[in-house]
Amino acid sequence: MGIHRFFTSLNDLERIIRAPGMFKFEEHNVAAHSWKVSQYAMFFATIEERAGREIDWKSLYEKTINHDFAEVFIGDIKTPVKYASPELKEMIAKVEEGMMEKFILREIPEEFREVFFERMKEGKDATIEGRLLELADKLDQFYEAFAELKRGNTDKEFVVMYRIALTKLLDLPLPASVGYFKNVMLDDVINEETAIDVKELTRQIIAEY
Repeated sequence: MGIHRFFTSLNDLERIIRAPGMFKFEEHNVAAHSWKVSQYAMFFATIEERAGREIDWKSLYEKTINHDFAEVFIGDIKTPVKYASPELKEMIAKVEEGMMEKFILREIPEEFREVFFERMKEGKDATIEGRLLELADKLDQFYEAFAELKRGNTDKEFVVMYRIALTKLLDLPLPASVGYFKNVMLDDVINEETAIDVKELTRQIIAEY
């Protein structure tokens, strides 16, 4: 038992592949995903701060860096599966929470447990930092799906992933960030040359939205 066990477990995140079981032109692992999410959140927190919102930067970084550590225990579950029903999503969250708690009690030195319980809890909440985590997490899913569609991956699950991510992004209660994504970034996205007609797909999703 000791912090050594926590540090060595971080290596496992590099070996957990996102969207398992699907053909992909580009593989992504959970460790890289967490780093990208922290970068996205940092940028959009800057957008929110410039719009007059107060950001707890320490909380933001802790939430984003640690948000998927529990996948060490259960791996990455494909988006269409995770969102098949609210009940299933809640069950998965409870399993992750329970396994995380057992890990902390078993492996983390007692004097640090309170800190770890706070840092490793579910980060997606009603705070602005929690909303920014949700935005950043969905944005990485959006970009992973976009990269596959751009290169002509015809697996329908990537269309589903793209649709879910885009819809969730547009629905988040972060007007400044969502406005920047929709009016600036999304315009760049749909004007890229893609093997699959991402522009038309995006327009359909926005029209349905």
